[in-house]
Amino acid sequence: MDPLSSSYSQPQSSSSNINDSLKDFRQISPLVKNHLKLVYLSLCFALLASAVGAYLHIIWNIGGVLTTLATLGCMSLLLAIPLYEEKKRVCMLMLSALLQGVSIGPLIKLAINFDPSILVTAFVGTAIVFACFSGAAMLAKRREYLYLGGFLSSCVSILLWLHFASSIFGGSLSLNIMLYSGLLVFVGYMVYDTQDIIEKAHLGDLDYVSHALTLFIDFIAVFLRILVIMLKNSDDREERRKRRRE
Repeated sequence: MDPLSSSYSQPQSSSSNINDSLKDFRQISPLVKNHLKLVYLSLCFALLASAVGAYLHIIWNIGGVLTTLATLGCMSLLLAIPLYEEKKRVCMLMLSALLQGVSIGPLIKLAINFDPSILVTAFVGTAIVFACFSGAAMLAKRREYLYLGGFLSSCVSILLWLHFASSIFGGSLSLNIMLYSGLLVFVGYMVYDTQDIIEKAHLGDLDYVSHALTLFIDFIAVFLRILVIMLKNSDDREERRKRRRE
């Protein structure tokens, strides 16, 4: 083959790959696309309610164990409410997000007192990660990432046992392992849950409220880990600076 023609065929193959990806996205039916719009719109409002909850903690200092238990209770009630009571389920989603924001309020307040830019960077970074990996799941072939479900569940079980062991024996190494491993696991859940939602919608499950709750949990889990990692790294840098001055 002529070298010139072979070099010309390479960009054509890359462009065909892009077209194939776009075709995969077009395979999502209009009904599923509309469902995804409702899911992501509900997710945006849930994140806004969570921000309001964090602000309420900053004002009144009400976040703690009780609000965490209340959050879990509201999420359980949401899943128990029948699908035809849509307004109640949406209200329960917003209440769950609000209480979740109150529960993570102490960490948000700590980040604001330490360096407000860390909080902004962590949120923007989480949003970018979420958009990229959710987009990758949408452009991928159907069911391509559903195999991750069992693997991610196993990873969560390992992290729980590691957390239990670290609470007994202590150690900063296990904390770092849990932070970074947990971050990778929940980023994987972003991909898996997005594709799982799309597949369920294709099969007729259009429960956008519970699907938005699933993505909300993933978003908050990744956000908290990024925030803690950034705070920890900033604190370590401050300690090193103090040692150099001394």
